[in-house]
Amino acid sequence: MSDRSHMDRSNEKRFVYFYFNRNEPEKIREVVPEHVQYWRTANLEEYQGGPFGDRTGGLITFAKSSLDEAMEIILQDPFILEDLIEQKWIKEWVPE
Repeated sequence: MSDRSHMDRSNEKRFVYFYFNRNEPEKIREVVPEHVQYWRTANLEEYQGGPFGDRTGGLITFAKSSLDEAMEIILQDPFILEDLIEQKWIKEWVPE
Protein backbone atom coordinates (compact mmCIF):
# COMPACT_ATOMS: atom_id res chain seq x y z
CA MET A 1 0.00 0.00 0.00
CA SER A 2 1.35 3.41 -0.91
CA ASP A 3 1.66 6.21 1.61
CA ARG A 4 -0.91 8.19 -0.37
CA SER A 5 -3.61 5.51 -0.19
CA HIS A 6 -2.92 5.06 3.52
CA MET A 7 -3.36 8.81 4.05
CA ASP A 8 -6.61 8.84 2.06
CA ARG A 9 -8.09 5.98 4.11
CA SER A 10 -7.05 7.58 7.41
CA ASN A 11 -9.28 10.56 6.56
CA GLU A 12 -12.32 8.33 6.12
CA LYS A 13 -15.00 8.07 8.77
CA ARG A 14 -17.47 5.27 9.28
CA PHE A 15 -21.18 6.09 8.93
CA VAL A 16 -24.31 4.21 9.87
CA TYR A 17 -27.53 4.74 7.92
CA PHE A 18 -30.49 3.40 9.88
CA TYR A 19 -33.96 3.61 8.38
CA PHE A 20 -37.58 2.51 8.68
CA ASN A 21 -39.74 2.03 5.60
CA ARG A 22 -43.21 3.42 5.01
CA ASN A 23 -46.03 0.89 5.34
CA GLU A 24 -46.19 0.23 1.59
CA PRO A 25 -45.12 -3.42 1.28
CA GLU A 26 -46.09 -3.90 -2.38
CA LYS A 27 -44.22 -0.79 -3.55
CA ILE A 28 -41.23 -1.72 -1.38
CA ARG A 29 -41.12 -5.21 -2.91
CA GLU A 30 -41.04 -3.60 -6.37
CA VAL A 31 -38.12 -1.32 -5.46
CA VAL A 32 -36.03 -3.75 -3.36
CA PRO A 33 -34.02 -5.12 -6.33
CA GLU A 34 -33.03 -1.60 -7.41
CA HIS A 35 -32.21 -0.61 -3.80
CA VAL A 36 -30.01 -3.70 -3.30
CA GLN A 37 -28.27 -3.20 -6.65
CA TYR A 38 -27.60 0.46 -5.87
CA TRP A 39 -25.84 -0.30 -2.59
CA ARG A 40 -23.92 -3.32 -3.89
CA THR A 41 -22.52 -1.37 -6.83
CA ALA A 42 -21.81 1.94 -5.07
CA ASN A 43 -18.14 0.91 -4.53
CA LEU A 44 -18.14 2.06 -0.92
CA GLU A 45 -15.27 1.28 1.42
CA GLU A 46 -16.24 -0.99 4.32
CA TYR A 47 -19.81 -1.42 3.06
CA GLN A 48 -22.13 -3.74 4.98
CA GLY A 49 -25.88 -3.65 4.99
CA GLY A 50 -29.13 -5.50 5.11
CA PRO A 51 -32.73 -5.49 6.22
CA PHE A 52 -34.04 -5.97 9.73
CA GLY A 53 -35.47 -9.44 10.36
CA ASP A 54 -39.03 -8.12 10.30
CA ARG A 55 -38.34 -6.18 7.06
CA THR A 56 -39.49 -2.86 8.55
CA GLY A 57 -36.27 -1.16 7.48
CA GLY A 58 -32.55 -1.71 7.47
CA LEU A 59 -29.09 -0.67 8.46
CA ILE A 60 -26.20 0.19 6.15
CA THR A 61 -22.68 1.13 7.18
CA PHE A 62 -19.83 2.42 5.02
CA ALA A 63 -16.83 4.75 5.01
CA LYS A 64 -16.65 8.24 3.50
CA SER A 65 -14.51 11.26 4.31
CA SER A 66 -17.39 13.50 5.45
CA LEU A 67 -21.03 13.54 6.47
CA ASP A 68 -21.83 15.55 3.33
CA GLU A 69 -20.32 12.83 1.12
CA ALA A 70 -22.21 10.14 3.02
CA MET A 71 -25.47 12.09 2.61
CA GLU A 72 -24.90 12.39 -1.14
CA ILE A 73 -24.74 8.60 -1.37
CA ILE A 74 -27.77 8.05 0.86
CA LEU A 75 -29.95 10.56 -0.98
CA GLN A 76 -29.53 8.52 -4.18
CA ASP A 77 -30.94 5.37 -2.54
CA PRO A 78 -33.94 4.22 -4.63
CA PHE A 79 -35.99 3.89 -1.42
CA ILE A 80 -35.51 7.63 -0.83
CA LEU A 81 -36.06 8.56 -4.48
CA GLU A 82 -39.34 6.60 -4.42
CA ASP A 83 -40.36 8.19 -1.07
CA LEU A 84 -40.45 4.83 0.73
CA ILE A 85 -38.56 5.88 3.87
CA GLU A 86 -40.64 6.83 6.93
CA GLN A 87 -37.68 7.73 9.18
CA LYS A 88 -33.93 7.77 8.69
CA TRP A 89 -30.83 8.57 10.66
CA ILE A 90 -27.21 8.88 9.68
CA LYS A 91 -24.56 8.98 12.31
CA GLU A 92 -20.81 8.80 12.36
CA TRP A 93 -19.87 5.53 14.04
CA VAL A 94 -16.61 4.84 15.86
CA PRO A 95 -16.36 1.04 16.23
CA GLU A 96 -14.04 -0.20 18.94
